[in-house]
Amino acid sequence: MDVAQSRSAEPFAIAPMLAEIRQRRRELHKLGHIPQDLVAQFQALGIYRAFVPEQFGGGGMDAATFLRLIETISAADGSAGWVASFGFATKYLSSLPANTLAEIYGESPDVVFAGAVFPPQTAIAESGGYRVKGRWGFGSGSMGASLIGVGIKTEGEGGGLPRMAVMPRDKVKIEENWDVMGMFATGSHDLVVDDVLVPEHYTLIRGAPPSIDTPAYRYPTMAMAAQVLAIVGAGVAREAIDELIRMGTKQSITGAPLMAERPGVQIALAQMEAQLCSARAWFYEETERVWALAASGAEITKLDAARLRLVSTHIAKTGADVTRRAFEMSGTTGIFNAHPLSRLLMDALVVAQHAFMNDGTWQSGGAALLGLNTPPGYP
Repeated sequence: MDVAQSRSAEPFAIAPMLAEIRQRRRELHKLGHIPQDLVAQFQALGIYRAFVPEQFGGGGMDAATFLRLIETISAADGSAGWVASFGFATKYLSSLPANTLAEIYGESPDVVFAGAVFPPQTAIAESGGYRVKGRWGFGSGSMGASLIGVGIKTEGEGGGLPRMAVMPRDKVKIEENWDVMGMFATGSHDLVVDDVLVPEHYTLIRGAPPSIDTPAYRYPTMAMAAQVLAIVGAGVAREAIDELIRMGTKQSITGAPLMAERPGVQIALAQMEAQLCSARAWFYEETERVWALAASGAEITKLDAARLRLVSTHIAKTGADVTRRAFEMSGTTGIFNAHPLSRLLMDALVVAQHAFMNDGTWQSGGAALLGLNTPPGYP
């Protein structure tokens, strides 16, 4: 079910959960992370098993269905959608040995994996594994995870795709220091590891070829890492448009005409809807095209992956632009912290600031289109 096509019939019968998230927005932002009871609801929806191989009980979900689900949750709350989006992170685990994946999913396919990569910390190679110690920022969703990965490097190692060490949550200290202007409830705190020996078979190269051949694992990992975050901005923008429509029938305190009756608001609203729907159409068109390649076993080229990165940057920037315009149309009403549009604006801006969608990714995308070299990790 496409969010833009229907706002009453939600996919996967999740309307009660969405209503609960909307009702608990203030609580979530004050708490600073998505609590375990909501993570459990995400698990029940199949978010964390979506891309797990079916031989381990995975859900067999396609990319577009997963992304639409994240977009829908993000309209209820951007932070909730952001944390739910890390259900995709099981794709990072795809480059672990098949026997390790069997261990991880031995009891359940609904394992919640999160982590942080940068800055990679030097790990000491020992017999059978790596001695890991250090601090990493931006550990989004780690508060609800049972398995955590952190970025490491060995002496003399540099450049290329980053290495990750995967360990149980109880081996990691989470320092709750997330203090930002938006996405308050993502719980993107610092992760601290103090002298943990991680077995060799629990380390991976993020974005490396998978050890098991499935359509989900064939789909470009780093491109999807950008997609799942970018689509959060589209969900936030959809909520901003809907909030502006709700405001349209409210009487102004100055006695001015209703917002809905003002030509400027009508024009802006139509343009915002056109912007968002156009960006979404391209985003899902490319997603479905590349997924079809993955499902058929056809080659997915660097250019295919680069186009997924382009649609991600585009929809994140569009989401921020649309939300900003909705905020501007709200006048002084929207400036209060208690008003939904002030929160939506900050969330949308944070999405567009992410390294996967920042302005530099336009240059990388252009280089890919021209057949030139691109930075490590792109696309």
